[in-house]
Amino acid sequence: MAERHPLPLPSAVDTIIIGNGPSALILSYFLHGHLPSYDITNPHPDPTLHKKLLECSNLFEVDLPPLTDHFASSLRYSTQALPINTLLDTLLRPNADTEVVDVKSRLRWAHRPDLAITHAVLGDASRPGGQWVDNPVAASWNIGTLSYAEMLSLPGYSFAAHHLRTHHQVLPSFTRPNRREVADYFAAYPAAVGIEDSIFNLTKVGNVSRLSTGFLIGSHNIRCKNLVLASGTFSFSIPTPPLLRPLATLRSDLGLSEAPLLILGSGFTAADAILSTPPQRGILHLFRWAPDTRPSPLRGCHRSAYPEYAGMYRKMKLAATKASSSKAASASKRRKSYPLFSERDWGKTYEGIPNAEILDVVINKEVANVMIRLADGSLVERRISGLQYVVGRRGSLGYLSPGLQAEVLGPHDGASPDLGYGAQMVSVRSLREKAGKDLEVAPQIFITGSLTGDSLIRFTYGGCVYAAGKIIESSKSNSFPYSFDAEKRSLNASVNDKEILGASPKNNINGGIEVGVKGLLHTDPQLDKQSLARPTDFTDGDVHDWRHPVDTSDQLVASYGV
Repeated sequence: MAERHPLPLPSAVDTIIIGNGPSALILSYFLHGHLPSYDITNPHPDPTLHKKLLECSNLFEVDLPPLTDHFASSLRYSTQALPINTLLDTLLRPNADTEVVDVKSRLRWAHRPDLAITHAVLGDASRPGGQWVDNPVAASWNIGTLSYAEMLSLPGYSFAAHHLRTHHQVLPSFTRPNRREVADYFAAYPAAVGIEDSIFNLTKVGNVSRLSTGFLIGSHNIRCKNLVLASGTFSFSIPTPPLLRPLATLRSDLGLSEAPLLILGSGFTAADAILSTPPQRGILHLFRWAPDTRPSPLRGCHRSAYPEYAGMYRKMKLAATKASSSKAASASKRRKSYPLFSERDWGKTYEGIPNAEILDVVINKEVANVMIRLADGSLVERRISGLQYVVGRRGSLGYLSPGLQAEVLGPHDGASPDLGYGAQMVSVRSLREKAGKDLEVAPQIFITGSLTGDSLIRFTYGGCVYAAGKIIESSKSNSFPYSFDAEKRSLNASVNDKEILGASPKNNINGGIEVGVKGLLHTDPQLDKQSLARPTDFTDGDVHDWRHPVDTSDQLVASYGV
């Protein structure tokens, strides 16, 4: 159900946040005056980090390089994420990737209404949650998320608290909620924590330009001092190549045709499309197979944690190695544990073809004939009844004026494909180098969420802390010291993270805060070293909580080979 704000948009605010997904909601929570700090009375299990944080427990005023320089040598920490995001993640969930126990948060929260910043969150999604509440790809709402529920929680009102409120029962450990459940949680979040006054859904932003005193949101005639880009990198599917576009005229939703549905892609988006297709409908699956150089991200899925994706990867592997049908049937029989996977008779309704090229397409009423060149050079023809081109998704900063796009992205050299109206597509890699240096990518313009290159929700908090700190600092004439000695003397009045996850956000704690995180650059580019049964980091760089919407290994070459 669409949710439109009952009040008109403001004409001027301090900060505009573009996008209404998880990172925008987290930042709005901070800008409402809810500020985190390190709980010095509850030491982090990493004694080195604890000792360093004793000297600077104010998370809005930390010098990151010396604080995080030991992360690279420890299995505790992700080395894929930005240091600021890794820091906040380990304070929220210590040892979450290496241990089942000891995941109690080491954050304390203070509600400081005097430090709240006037702001508006503008997003075109119908409800808070961004792409989580829309359906940009034809995937079932019942497919489980990649992340466990605790990794999807936002501050002040956890997914577990929401589950308890709506289902009247405790959420089991290691729950992978489905997308509908997560969308409902995000939609309920603003009202639960008291930030709904700043959330404006169904608001499509455009023509954002720089003024001498800040910015103008031309589409709605709103002026602001600071601009936060939280629109993400998963808004649009990568466009279908010209040769295949005639296939869009076919009714791919017709499940009764004897001709199969053609699905192109080798990542999570393609797997979701296959799992969401009615089990009685045939599937012709073309995918890239290069396990030694560009492996499918599905390979990182353990069969215990992600049985559907592990099973899908095995089907692709069997097709690529031309395994015998008896082995394929045996493997399928052993893994009938996930409904969307086990309902299909794979031997009769699935054909996988690796590393093929589509050479020609001929439409014949409600079906089409496609000429395919196989990896060995031989030609085959297949009759299909629809197409799902699911090789990944991208974002766009097309709502910015050309001048602002150039400030943020640099000049468009034509190497990056555009979306047809002068706006180039952006991926999680587009701004990664800039984000490593400073999340203020242009004067008074900040990025959060997947635009930083870290697309998991668990790695969103750090960027939001950084942006909030800089915005609060710029909105005050002077910095305002936060006395941790005073904090020690008033521990009885404090609110820890466990309490605030299910409580009202109206708690008030005295104190101030200094702002300005230093040293965002991550100097160690190595991948995560751990390989565990409950993975949330994968070897592919474009990880996302729901899927891997940007499966770069799937992108087709000019000859439309997969």
